[in-house]
Amino acid sequence: MENTPAIAVLGTFDSKAEEHIFLKDQIEKRGLPALTINVGTKKPSPVPVDLDLFDSVRTKNPAIPKGRDHIITAMLQEAKDHIKKLHGNGKISGIISAGGGTGTHICTTIMHELPLGVPKVMVSTVASRDMSTVVGTKDIIMIHSVADLLGVNSISGLILDKAAAGICGMVQSQWKPSEEKKRIALPFFGFITPGAEATRQALETLGYEVIAFHANGTGGMAMEELAEEGYFHGILDLATHELADDLLDGYCGGIGPQRFEPVPGRSIPRLVVPGGLDCAVLEFTRTSIPKQYEDRKIFFYDFRSAIRLNEEETSFLAAQLAEKLNKDPAHIRVLVPSRGWSGADKQGGPLYDPDMNQVFLQKFRQVIDSQIEIQEVDHHINDQAFGQIAATVMDNMVKCAKLNIHS
Repeated sequence: MENTPAIAVLGTFDSKAEEHIFLKDQIEKRGLPALTINVGTKKPSPVPVDLDLFDSVRTKNPAIPKGRDHIITAMLQEAKDHIKKLHGNGKISGIISAGGGTGTHICTTIMHELPLGVPKVMVSTVASRDMSTVVGTKDIIMIHSVADLLGVNSISGLILDKAAAGICGMVQSQWKPSEEKKRIALPFFGFITPGAEATRQALETLGYEVIAFHANGTGGMAMEELAEEGYFHGILDLATHELADDLLDGYCGGIGPQRFEPVPGRSIPRLVVPGGLDCAVLEFTRTSIPKQYEDRKIFFYDFRSAIRLNEEETSFLAAQLAEKLNKDPAHIRVLVPSRGWSGADKQGGPLYDPDMNQVFLQKFRQVIDSQIEIQEVDHHINDQAFGQIAATVMDNMVKCAKLNIHS
């Protein structure tokens, strides 16, 4: 096993040594090497480990201000540097940890340094809570410990053993796509699923691999991060409605400032469609309509409802999107379906308002850089024909681009 990359067993050994040594043992019993790393901030590991970062953090930062937050910040930087080097040098094939609130924060933050596809497993006492800020845009597997982690017993041992088995299986997985194709990112959401499916099929017919992202805030940001890493030959932003939800604190909000901005260090062609910019998705039902939205057109469905945007909101979003796209005019085109922008924005639909769509377009044209072509087509976003047109435009943009792509 000398030349086999190890599974990093990362943890706060100052408080969870028994649990992490158990993980190490269960991994090694399955025939894979493990590399133990202590990121505890209170004291050195009480048991031998392969890499104890406690002393190195203190040595490199002799003047750390008092306060646990300061030592945690220093530890995070030290550990992130080590993990990136270990992975870059082919020393680790995956990473696993177990912890409570602080341990989960420390170890998942470090996991974020590893790229897509490197197995990342976190056994956590807080995994049943909202983990959106913990997982973020990364492929981290969260496992709820059920019982607290205070030694190894019949419950914690069962959970930890299954976690060890899981990461061993992940590391040994060898799946790869049958052939390499040019990749197109396709953000969309439920209201435009027929349009996304039509677009996907048309792009696949043209020889592309289509990677869909749920435009729910996190999905759009994950796509932007992977684009920066060089995964895509083109971006077809079929759904731009994350901007609307971000404006009204909706269900699919929470996007970062880089959404729809130029991809740093890349010249990726981006085709933009105002999909879903007719509405914002908010968490209320027909029996709990917020007072400020009582006069809006509303589409009720599960525990969420979609409201039609008003003129002020529509104009703001038109200008906001145009200003973002203006930062990279050479690689942008805009495609507008004139018969509606979502499943609810169609003739007879609960949010149908073609006049408001024109408000958007009027403001958008006022702000958008004259270099950026805007093409209106006489279709609804969910029409099969619109998907065909979008795929053809994207194909032409990719053929004219010169890219440095991740293989």
